[in-house]
Amino acid sequence: MKKVEAIIRPERFEQVKKALEEAGYTAMTVYEVRGRGEQRGIELQYRGATIRVDLIPKVKIEIVLESDEDVERVVRIIAENARTGRPGDGRIFIIPVERSIRIRTLEL
Repeated sequence: MKKVEAIIRPERFEQVKKALEEAGYTAMTVYEVRGRGEQRGIELQYRGATIRVDLIPKVKIEIVLESDEDVERVVRIIAENARTGRPGDGRIFIIPVERSIRIRTLEL
């Protein structure tokens, strides 16, 4: 079992979600987060002044999958739908999951 964590641009979330749902991946956890990558934030012009935005709004998606084939498919779907080609498109992490227990039934 693996957990795929993707941190993407908020404006790309609906497109990524729709593509995942169309492929049959409906279970996910989504967070609104803030962060920065190698670019260390951005500079914006506001009323003639330069403002540094250090932490940029992002969306984090978590999906737990049972097979490695599903992992590769989900990673491809996320990457294809989240990519703009500009810095700040995000990152995808793949993390091993030891086990999962359903709270309602206590089944593994």
